[in-house]
Amino acid sequence: MTDVLRRGRASLAFSFFVQGVAFALLVTRIPAIQDRYGVSDALLPAFLAAVPILAGVGSVCTERLVRRVPPSRLLRWSQPVVLLALLGVGAGERMVELGVALAAFGLAVGMLDASMNMLGVSLQRSYGRSIMLGFHAAYSLGGIVGASLAWVGAHWDLALWVSYLPVVAVLLPAVLVGSRWYADDRGAGVVEETGAGEEQVVVFRWLLPLCLVMTVAYIGDSTVSNWSAKYLQDVLGSSEQLATVPYNVYMVTTLVGRAIGDFGVRRFGAVAVVRGGAVVAAGGFAVVAGAPGAWAGMLGFTLVGLGLCVLVPQTFAAAGRLFPGASDAAVARLNVFNYVGFLIGSPLVGALGDLWSYRGAMLVPTVLVLVTLVYARSFAPRPDRYGGGHERPRTADVGRGSNGL
Repeated sequence: MTDVLRRGRASLAFSFFVQGVAFALLVTRIPAIQDRYGVSDALLPAFLAAVPILAGVGSVCTERLVRRVPPSRLLRWSQPVVLLALLGVGAGERMVELGVALAAFGLAVGMLDASMNMLGVSLQRSYGRSIMLGFHAAYSLGGIVGASLAWVGAHWDLALWVSYLPVVAVLLPAVLVGSRWYADDRGAGVVEETGAGEEQVVVFRWLLPLCLVMTVAYIGDSTVSNWSAKYLQDVLGSSEQLATVPYNVYMVTTLVGRAIGDFGVRRFGAVAVVRGGAVVAAGGFAVVAGAPGAWAGMLGFTLVGLGLCVLVPQTFAAAGRLFPGASDAAVARLNVFNYVGFLIGSPLVGALGDLWSYRGAMLVPTVLVLVTLVYARSFAPRPDRYGGGHERPRTADVGRGSNGL
């Protein structure tokens, strides 16, 4: 099994990397997409909101599908759809074609995100040590590469399809070949933990603390990705060129934090790492809110990246520990709150900035991230107990309360 797990780990890390590239190529070329299709400023938010909404639908569908189809198979076919949909965004000419391509992208991304993290959780269980942060580090690296490729396309004024086609042509066959080594470990520990012939039920109220942490983490992430440049330029008086730096620095610090984060979890435990990450991220937002100038603001966004980067991977890992006999379903439900946070974060900060001030708006994610401290114990490795002493749900409980919700 050692070689199987190693190959599975490498191939899954590559999938995370490819997803980072694809997503960055889409979001960093939004102005070019808007110009190509003539999307008005009033209509653009609807297009942008449709992607995470449909991704949430895709994640919910994944929970249903994995009852019959292994997550590895869903990942094997959803990732090519994401890449082809990205190419469709760049190659279309009419608004309806953009809508179809973005709909396919959103649905496939939801299935892709859910199935990737399902495999990551099961591989970590098989390894018996923290490796989840490493997968998300690969995603961060892919995001940096994708943003760099997008910059090249914009710098040389290349058509979208010209920018996307070489990337898809290289990555599509690579992921199809790499998918041969995905490793499913769907039953690891199920008999030992839940008993022979017994299935676990995901009780949503026990999963809720992790859902809240996931939402808060993505509110913070979307705040940086959508508002860091505007904040530096309009509030802290930086140049337009300097205003593009914070997000790149944020991505690099996210990569570094995730690359070393697994060692921190092994040394100090998940609870300590999550608490530390929440404090550092909240401190970073506080520095941003009170920054006297652009360089202090950049320091704040750097701290935010170092703090937030550990929360999402550890939240998925904690869901797998909380429901070891139903980790696929738990991950799929938790993944929906990725998109909830993304949908809430940017409009929330924008509305508060317009109604109050952008400095004051930056205090909101400061407070929200600290909520993680209240639920930090949910990250403790306690597979025998659920939600602070609740008994493990049994098959007989399935009929009570609509699938455990």
